[in-house]
Amino acid sequence: MLTIGVAVAIPEPWATQLQDYRTALGDATATMIPTHITLVPPTEVRDDLAEIEAHLAAAAAMHPPFSVHLRGTGTFRPVSPVVFVGLARGISECEQLADVVRTGPLAVELDFPYHPHVTIAHHLDDDALDRAFGELAGFECAFDVNTFHLYVHDEHKGWRPTREFGLGPTAGGN
Repeated sequence: MLTIGVAVAIPEPWATQLQDYRTALGDATATMIPTHITLVPPTEVRDDLAEIEAHLAAAAAMHPPFSVHLRGTGTFRPVSPVVFVGLARGISECEQLADVVRTGPLAVELDFPYHPHVTIAHHLDDDALDRAFGELAGFECAFDVNTFHLYVHDEHKGWRPTREFGLGPTAGGN
């Protein structure tokens, strides 16, 4: 069995900036998690990824590229100890893409309603979560989303992208 995830990667320079911030807060898992917007949360699957990759390529072809604007912070507390950067633009596109991706071999039950976001603090004490919420309240960036990635979890190296899928009918999987 493998543990996989599907996500939109945050581009540079913001990916490193947010990951470095998360690490500086004391989030020990941050160095093993690329900065992303989750489409499919960690899910256990068979070792053979061919069916999943074909499904993801078909899902990508059905969805056009879109723009994301990240701005400000939010939190899932008290339900979950998470602080995140929120989407000011691209919410519905992420929701639609996630709905398509989470069908067929990736039809998974979610623990919480889907809410696209970029985690910046997770499982830290309240002071660290409050600090992240305040310090990144003014964070803002915008970028185009032309791809998403299939990630496989490695116990020692963390989450690693294994395949990129281009959005739109002519893009296909790479």
